Amino acid sequence: MQRMLKNQGKEVINMAHTVKNFDRLIGLDGFSEKLLKQHFSLYQGYCNKLNEIEEKLSTADRTTANYSFGEFSELKRRETVAFNGTYLHELYFENLGPTLLTPDGALSEALKRDFGTLQAWEKDMRACALSTPGWVLLTHNWVDSKLHHYILYEHHIGLPVHQKPLLAIDCWEHAFMLDYGTAKAEYLNAFFKNLNWNVVEDRFARVLKHLK
Repeated sequence: MQRMLKNQGKEVINMAHTVKNFDRLIGLDGFSEKLLKQHFSLYQGYCNKLNEIEEKLSTADRTTANYSFGEFSELKRRETVAFNGTYLHELYFENLGPTLLTPDGALSEALKRDFGTLQAWEKDMRACALSTPGWVLLTHNWVDSKLHHYILYEHHIGLPVHQKPLLAIDCWEHAFMLDYGTAKAEYLNAFFKNLNWNVVEDRFARVLKHLK
């Protein structure tokens, strides 16, 4: 849906961010329907807030901007929280849904190249997940052309620039406590069991296409 916003007196067209439907995940082994529906609702809240922030930014007074406090300043400080809160959840939901048991082809070779073995890769990603209350991303680093794991706090703290996300794990408590309590390792077992390698491989294929 398009909407017209005013930016410094000029009307511009802005595409509202829209919530995607991930109901296909209901029934996923290891994830209760109640947990998934609550998680979908949280994701929808971030998307709604992102639209709200962008709309308010279109008319916010930039002359009052400062480090301590100001409407424009606070909106800009939280903009990346809402943006990443929306699109990290989409990455996460999209890479759920069991397909291949292990990665194949070019992605498998890249994981072995940069982590040693597939088992070492998974061990490293699990360790990262146990180290953060936020997110873990497997990325392609455009600087060294290698695969890396990075941990994020909140939704916007900890990710270096020049990255292409390939796989996302939500490590916030809302992603698992309803089903697993504080047993985060058991949640990770369910996550890896339901990892959609087809999606991750498609993301990596787009990286390889860009490198050619």
